[in-house]
Amino acid sequence: MKILFITTSHNGLSQRAYVELSELGHQINLQLATSDTAMEAAVRQYKPELIIAPFLKTAIPPSIWKKVPVLIVHPGIRGDRGPSSLDWAIMEEWEEWGVTILQAAEEMDAGDIWASHNFKMREVSKSSLYRHEVTQAAMLGLLEAVAKFESGTFTPEPLDYQNPAVKGRLHMPVKTKDRDIDWNENTDSILRKIRAADSAPGVLDEIAGEKVRLFGAHKEGALKGEPGAIIVKRDGAICRATGDGAVWITHLRQHPNGIKLPAALVLGDKLKKVPESCLSPFDDYRGLATFREIWYEECGKVGYLHFDFYNGAMSTDQCWRLQQALILAKQKETKVIVLMGGADIWSNGIHLNVIEHAASPAQESWDYIVAMDNLVREIIDTDTHFVVSAMQGNAGAGGAILALAADLIFARSGIMLNPHYKKMGGLYGSEYWTYLLPKRVGSQKALEITEKCLPMGTAQAKAIGFIDEHFGQNVDSFCAEVRERAAEVASSPAISWLLSQKRKNRTVDEAIKTLDQYRKEELSCMRDNFFGNDPSYHIARFHFVHKISCSLQPDPEAIEKYTLNNATSRNG
Repeated sequence: MKILFITTSHNGLSQRAYVELSELGHQINLQLATSDTAMEAAVRQYKPELIIAPFLKTAIPPSIWKKVPVLIVHPGIRGDRGPSSLDWAIMEEWEEWGVTILQAAEEMDAGDIWASHNFKMREVSKSSLYRHEVTQAAMLGLLEAVAKFESGTFTPEPLDYQNPAVKGRLHMPVKTKDRDIDWNENTDSILRKIRAADSAPGVLDEIAGEKVRLFGAHKEGALKGEPGAIIVKRDGAICRATGDGAVWITHLRQHPNGIKLPAALVLGDKLKKVPESCLSPFDDYRGLATFREIWYEECGKVGYLHFDFYNGAMSTDQCWRLQQALILAKQKETKVIVLMGGADIWSNGIHLNVIEHAASPAQESWDYIVAMDNLVREIIDTDTHFVVSAMQGNAGAGGAILALAADLIFARSGIMLNPHYKKMGGLYGSEYWTYLLPKRVGSQKALEITEKCLPMGTAQAKAIGFIDEHFGQNVDSFCAEVRERAAEVASSPAISWLLSQKRKNRTVDEAIKTLDQYRKEELSCMRDNFFGNDPSYHIARFHFVHKISCSLQPDPEAIEKYTLNNATSRNG
């Protein structure tokens, strides 16, 4: 069937729907909802039998939905209407929420219902719910709705508020005052407000006389202080006291036009007198809740190294800290190390916002890629342990390549992989991808992946050898099976043989072409991206970070700042 996607952005849900419907044999075309004219032109060009809107922030014009059926993915239970569905569900403490597939109609979100699936709520951010429960429920609903549409016999259900099964209602958009924080409130109330606005728009607040938006809230289980005061800082985050405890805030955005950054970067000298609260990845903090990006746990002969970075973005410092944690993990008397990444996102590699904020984005880009290469090399060179990558969430760019440095790669079923760089202004990429990717999928497929820059589902990833296995419909079931499989490897009589073969294979590969040579060649290309005459990477990063149309150009002075042809780079 010919299906047209009309979407505000081709996000993780849109990508997954695209991949899974394509795997079922449907012909999918994609149109961003940039304007009525663009959407209408796409309908004329592709002549779809069905239109699907997986992620929409603007209305589809009647000129389209009156001619072609349009199915809209709405992140709310039956009867819920309005643009702030998940926000209200979190703030009103709903125990169960859902996703409804409804048909576009004159009245927003009031069209006939094709499918609906509910889920249990977790006490997490809106973005975390969206990446997991919402995406899973949406896929169940979409596949069901498409099958019903194909049958030609199904009649969708009109929205009827008299039906006791319809528990939703019209919600007005959440306003700034609805999220206002009184720091004398209890911790849970404050957490709900921040989580309901994360990853957008953030909660508007004031710190040291500066208006900022708050993101990345974590509960603190031990520290207390004067409500509203910044008690301590850790790894770029700040800890603020509440009426009955404290919360960590990892990221801030200066209001109204700043970019989202680690809180310490935004506040700068305002934190001079705030003490640092260091926490080792190997300290369990007495089992209490707190903020930590990197932590280690051990079970039997298996060590699990978690790295849960906000939105999966990794800065120079984060790469360095993760490498140091891995070095220490390798000194443990274990046989297997499992790289767990984050529950929401495995890794997306380069932290473009931190780079954009730097005095010299070119130099910071270079420092990052050197640190990331060092981390990847640390994994590749691990000959004392069998290393497993356990990808709980989506991965992109260098973050997807990072997983390939391990000996065995598991992925949660349904996550999306984007192991390519080129869309970021022709960025060449490093992380030893020219060694790791062809070794996994072959030279021809590696070229296809990096040139076509298409999202990849887990079924395809396994078929081509990018990953070894995929399983688990949710994080809990995935992690449980990862632990079982890792324990089996660690306790296997063949573990010594596996490690011996690993060393032999590395020796053979090194004799063919050294890792140093791969790195030198990749970094030569990256140096051109960062410091060369072509500013494409810097312009693309500017557009991405500031969320502006790629048709607009940054100020010429900004381009000059970004290219910094006379900057000196560190040796890789």
